[in-house]
Amino acid sequence: QVQLIESGGGLVQAGGSLRLSCAASGRTFSRSAMGWFRQAPEKEREPVAVISWTGSSIYYVESVKGRATISRDNAKNTVYLQMNSLKPEDTAVYYCAARTSGSVAGWGSSRIYDYWGQGTQVTVSS
Repeated sequence: QVQLIESGGGLVQAGGSLRLSCAASGRTFSRSAMGWFRQAPEKEREPVAVISWTGSSIYYVESVKGRATISRDNAKNTVYLQMNSLKPEDTAVYYCAARTSGSVAGWGSSRIYDYWGQGTQVTVSS
C-alpha cells in the first residue's frame, strides 16, 4: 500500500515558479515509478512528467519541456516537480501517482498507475 500526499501548490503570477512535493508512505516507494498529472477544469487529466524508480529515466509532456524538472529523493520518500516560467494554462489540480512495477513504459496513461494522491491546486494568474 502506498499513500501519496501532494503539497506546494498555490497562487502564483505568470512567469513565477512553484515546487510541488509528493510525500509517500509505504515500503514500495523506492521501487515505484512516479508520475505527475494535472487536470484543469472541464478538461481530462493529462500527464506532466514521470521518473523511474532509479531516477535514470525521465520524461516530460511537450508543453512543459524546458520549464519543469521532476526529481525524487528515495531517502525521504518524496518526489518533486519544479515548475518555472508558469503560464495561466498551467492552472490545474496537480496529482502525483505511483506505479509499483517501477516501469515508465506507457507513462502517459493514467491507467497504469496503482496509487494516486488527492491533488494540489496550482493557479497561475496573468
